[in-house]
Amino acid sequence: MPRSSMSKAVPASVSLALALTACAGGGETGAGASKNAGFSVAVAEPDHLTPGRGSTANEESRVLFAPLVKVDPEGGLSYVQAKSVTSADARHWTIELRPGWTFHNGEPVTAQSYADGWNRTAYGPNAWAANGQLANIEGYAALNPAKGKPKTKELSGLKVVGDTTLKVTLTAPDSQFPLQLTPNQLGFYPLPEAAVTDPEAYDRKPIGNGPFKMDTAWTVDKGTTVSRYSSYKGPAPASSAITFKSYSDLQTAYTDAQAGNTDVIGVPLSKYGSAKADFGDRLYTYEAPSLEFLSLPLYDKRFQDVRLRKALSLAIDRDVVNKTLYGGLYTPATSLTPPSEVGARTGLCDACSFDPAEAKRLLKEAGGWSGELPITYPGGLGLDELYKAIANQIRQHLGIDGVEARPTADWPEFSDKVFGKKLTGPYHAHWGALYPSMQSTLRGIFTTAGGCYVCSNYSDPDVDDLLRRADGAKTPAEAEALYNGAQERVLKDFPVVPLFYGTYVYASTDRVSGVTVGPADLDLDRISVTG
Repeated sequence: MPRSSMSKAVPASVSLALALTACAGGGETGAGASKNAGFSVAVAEPDHLTPGRGSTANEESRVLFAPLVKVDPEGGLSYVQAKSVTSADARHWTIELRPGWTFHNGEPVTAQSYADGWNRTAYGPNAWAANGQLANIEGYAALNPAKGKPKTKELSGLKVVGDTTLKVTLTAPDSQFPLQLTPNQLGFYPLPEAAVTDPEAYDRKPIGNGPFKMDTAWTVDKGTTVSRYSSYKGPAPASSAITFKSYSDLQTAYTDAQAGNTDVIGVPLSKYGSAKADFGDRLYTYEAPSLEFLSLPLYDKRFQDVRLRKALSLAIDRDVVNKTLYGGLYTPATSLTPPSEVGARTGLCDACSFDPAEAKRLLKEAGGWSGELPITYPGGLGLDELYKAIANQIRQHLGIDGVEARPTADWPEFSDKVFGKKLTGPYHAHWGALYPSMQSTLRGIFTTAGGCYVCSNYSDPDVDDLLRRADGAKTPAEAEALYNGAQERVLKDFPVVPLFYGTYVYASTDRVSGVTVGPADLDLDRISVTG
């Protein structure tokens, strides 16, 4: 599922931090390992380590496995295990693999290895977390019937043609299919025979095709060490080993990094304001393919006037909130699709500027507001200061006395209120894409089938048509123009209030160099030990 949809009530960087942190496993002073053994990184305790099966082991999976393709910081697509990914109609795709690649046990990586991995992920009774990532491949519905057990275990849209060719037929044209094969889409990794013969043992010690291999099986609440795989066919990693240290507390990981006991961490939201002072040039950020925004209860007739919706947005000074609460680490949103998504345009949202005079004018034209205006958010996740600040700004700049930031007791209560349409005012929302495409964000939030449709309560036939045309585009330029056109059409109706583009935020000790954060998140294979 998305890195952080409505099921994750935290900004992208915080979601990433939660996936990168925890109460520490052991290790020696300096990094939990000697210099020769590489460096250490804080991670959460994973639910599963088999790619596609779990949802909290992205960092481990990205070093144990190599993707078919990846996106560079400039938005270009480059090949890793794949030699090419081509299609003449955006529906029928041919994936050619580079020959000679092997899993860590020496087993060849073939087109059948990919078919096996995709089929196991897509098979509904397995209940793997990444199941939905395969939904656009023909035969998915047969593996996931509404009732009863599937009559087949293989996707009809997959055809293995020799050792290095995989033919993929989609249910409908999808120009973004190559982007879906990038590292964070864990359902698209290959699996060796060992994953089938002893799945439980494999889940504790996966055998991958990536730059690092596991030395020992994962130890609960401690972690493991992975070492460089000498037969890896891609670029050699900069370090000889990585120690993954299991944490359950963001603050503990942060303190350990300050003390030099853990080399790389995700910075918790509560430390954004002080992180620059604490780590200086050892702080690393990247604009994530995610959007922080205010949802609006469009099912409430009081929110039907677009002038009211724009007034709420124009009353928020995003720059002040960013500098005051986040130390300038966020980026105020000026569109619906983050700039890290390929081809996404910014500067499209006129109502995302701060203009209290225009906000008051629009509110008056819309008939004003009387009574309470609660802004609801999930309690216990460090979002209190953000929503207090937003409530204060709307109260001050629009003169609405009834504005109040209201936390729920926890995420389950918040989710119940959102899905039950029990809210009577704006509420917290976040969407984070696992692949850097405008398709993910626009379909996820602004179509009825989207994973975050409850974030917007909005869809429109014109938007649906533009998205369908973009999906079936013959060229990247055509697709980008249509996706941008779709978001411009959504912005005319202004169903949500964009706040910030999410940011990946990491920090390190001075023992390591080459810390790089990019479209797929943290590039652990580029980090080297220097001291």
